[in-house]
Amino acid sequence: MTTTTQDVRLREPPPHERLRTPARRGSRALTGWSFAAPFVLIFGVFLLLPVAASLVMSFTDMRATDMRTPWAVEFAGLGNYTRLFGDDLLRRAALNTTVFVLVGVPLTMIAALAAANAVNSGLIRFRAAFRVGFYLPVVTSIVAIAVIWRFLLDPEAGLIDNLLGTIGVDGPNWLGDTRTSLASIIVMAAWRNFGTLMVIFLAGLQGIPQHLYEAATLDGAGRWAQFRHVTLPLLRPALLFGAVITGIGYLQLFEEPLVMTQGGPLQSTLSVSYHVYNQFGLGNYGYASAVSYVLFVAVVALSVLQFRLLGNRDD
Repeated sequence: MTTTTQDVRLREPPPHERLRTPARRGSRALTGWSFAAPFVLIFGVFLLLPVAASLVMSFTDMRATDMRTPWAVEFAGLGNYTRLFGDDLLRRAALNTTVFVLVGVPLTMIAALAAANAVNSGLIRFRAAFRVGFYLPVVTSIVAIAVIWRFLLDPEAGLIDNLLGTIGVDGPNWLGDTRTSLASIIVMAAWRNFGTLMVIFLAGLQGIPQHLYEAATLDGAGRWAQFRHVTLPLLRPALLFGAVITGIGYLQLFEEPLVMTQGGPLQSTLSVSYHVYNQFGLGNYGYASAVSYVLFVAVVALSVLQFRLLGNRDD
């Protein structure tokens, strides 16, 4: 049987397959890594290396006085982690942070979902302006916002108490009273952060097919039934993403109490991150690193719980 020129051409690999040789793949990989090398170097030096160092530090008794002789520190094992159970300040900080997350995350998501529904339904005119207005606090410095809210909540010259005084209500010392200090910070954080979730939820609402609402209307479903059985199930991915990023951010509460209350009054606004900051300031590097990794575990646990509650389901 003779082999024709056409048969040879049919058996030849196409040009793009002939280029897939080991040498060619190695050259392409080397080119890719050369472009990524600056980022990998910066990422390793400024992130991976400090993270690894802090993990090792959490198993030592390292203090500020040991910075000149870091190799002379003693290995403490799990001593720093067992010390956590006897730290009253940490327990109070953990309680404050838990309340902040359990109240702040739902409050922020409800406010964002309400704003997204209002903007999407056409109840609000000039929707583009409202989007910018709702999102503006997110891109504003948290320190600037915290300072402004501190003046707004001032019992003597604050705008809020002055407005309450015009209707005969004696406003409380919002940041100076243990009963209202944490609640004030929760409201301020929800006001600042709901703009991010509003944009996410608005994108999700605009991606829901309109014919589903029309079919639900024909079946006799009211506005609430449509929201419950059509909107919420189809918004589940957006709700999950919003809950995760908000929960992670709120577990790391730090700037608001630092600027507004310094953790007071009577540690009523002390957070875990603020407690870590104080321990580093006191020179307890090993113990502060241990608390940081406990907070990291809490972040992972909260994220897993949110995925279990809001993740995809067969129903």
